[in-house]
Amino acid sequence: MQYLLMIYSEENGWNQMSASERQQGVAAYQAYTESLKKADVLVGANRLQQTNTATTVRLVDGKPQVLDGPFSDSKEQLAGYYLIDVPNLDAAIAWASRCPGAAHGLMEVRPVWTAPYEAPSVA
Repeated sequence: MQYLLMIYSEENGWNQMSASERQQGVAAYQAYTESLKKADVLVGANRLQQTNTATTVRLVDGKPQVLDGPFSDSKEQLAGYYLIDVPNLDAAIAWASRCPGAAHGLMEVRPVWTAPYEAPSVA
């Protein structure tokens, strides 16, 4: 089953780190990514650009309303993700707890809905 491991962290935390701390952080993520690859569970992963590059779109009265910035204004922002394919939630949680993001922010683990969508029948 596929799970999305979403990494939430303080957006300016990276800028507050020393060059040495950044190098250690990059190395930790590279090692984590390599371990996911070796276990053959990695489906995909990416780091996201900062929230000032985000655009939020919603429909208001059937017309798109476009706003600069993220949907939520909070201390921790979605910084990146890993998409993994593992047998169950326990395995996904185990991988999430090994992610460097768990040490400096939080990890959200969410199953991917892979079943085809079926509209309810109208009787």
